[in-house]
Amino acid sequence: MPRTSLLILSFSPIASDARVLKQVRLFAERYDVTTCGFGPAPTGPGLDGVRHVEIPAEHASLALDGRLITLRAYPLVERRTPAVVGATRALADAGLGRGTFDVILANDVESVPLALRLRPRLGVHADLHELSTRLHDESPAWTRRIAPYQRWLARRFVSRARSVTTVSEGLVRGYAEDARLKASVVVNATPFADLEPTTVADDAPLRLVHSGAGLANRHLEILVEAVALTRNRVTLDLFLTANDPAYLARLRMLAADIPGVTLRDPVPYEDLVATLAGFDVGVFVLPPVNASYARALPNKLFDFVQARLGIVVSPNDEMAALVRQHGLGAVTAGYTARDLADTLDALTAADVREWKQAAHAAAGPLSAEQQTAGWVRAVDAIAARAAGGAR
Repeated sequence: MPRTSLLILSFSPIASDARVLKQVRLFAERYDVTTCGFGPAPTGPGLDGVRHVEIPAEHASLALDGRLITLRAYPLVERRTPAVVGATRALADAGLGRGTFDVILANDVESVPLALRLRPRLGVHADLHELSTRLHDESPAWTRRIAPYQRWLARRFVSRARSVTTVSEGLVRGYAEDARLKASVVVNATPFADLEPTTVADDAPLRLVHSGAGLANRHLEILVEAVALTRNRVTLDLFLTANDPAYLARLRMLAADIPGVTLRDPVPYEDLVATLAGFDVGVFVLPPVNASYARALPNKLFDFVQARLGIVVSPNDEMAALVRQHGLGAVTAGYTARDLADTLDALTAADVREWKQAAHAAAGPLSAEQQTAGWVRAVDAIAARAAGGAR
């Protein structure tokens, strides 16, 4: 009997998109999986049977037509989004048009309309990585022009998905408020790593580390400036992707004047946890410049747990709750370099040893293997409609 066919659709480079890669690896064992996204096919153990449809590079964009946005011609905006055009053509060229798939797992609101137009035989599951309706609400222009379009996508299309997941309880509440969507949570957990906590010497500087996107609105200069302010002996290594090269250049200039701070190139996702494990404490101060950041629960926290690090975070509700619930580290009083420096000032090697043991204890429960069960339940429930004669 043929296996249920599943299309995993994402307007992102799937081979390096941590959350989507988890979906591919999770479902490759259970379904006949096809992926569609930017860049090359995802690779790795168990993925040889996964078919990949690459969206052409010239269409690898979610840029919106400003004129059509002004006119609020939202159906045309959606259909003319480059990624939508490219994915539609690439799937058609591969002979994978309407009615080809049993189930489609659509990532983020922008991909859901196309998923519905492809008319999977059993239904669509939507996985929302960000609070798209408030993603840049620090910008009045974005709030005025783009937020209504994002709400339209969520209300018009995501509401028609058979099930919806997102990354945190805060985003669940946000989508309920903005689009009357009912979603469940699948956190950005990291696959389990069979590691032991490394030692933390009393007579050596504490090794701080941060990994992630090099974006100006994350204000990573706070981490760098805190190292200059703290009285404690620390080093800081930042593994940053070049999302904003001009911002990274400014950050590099700032770091050049502060002993112990090093900006490094990003490492492949499959090597990230092992790389992080060579440090002591993962740090992330994220000013809540928009509602999405205020409610963030990023994958880097789960990377830190699998690397068996202590964790220091700012008091964003979701991040702080995770750290406190599992005794993983400390929460700063606020979002400034001074707030982080004050926390670092009080940090001892004994504290970090305790936090690393707490991370070790939490690594199993907080692993992707445990946390991604929500995707399995949702997609399996859609696939089970075949037994009931769904059309």
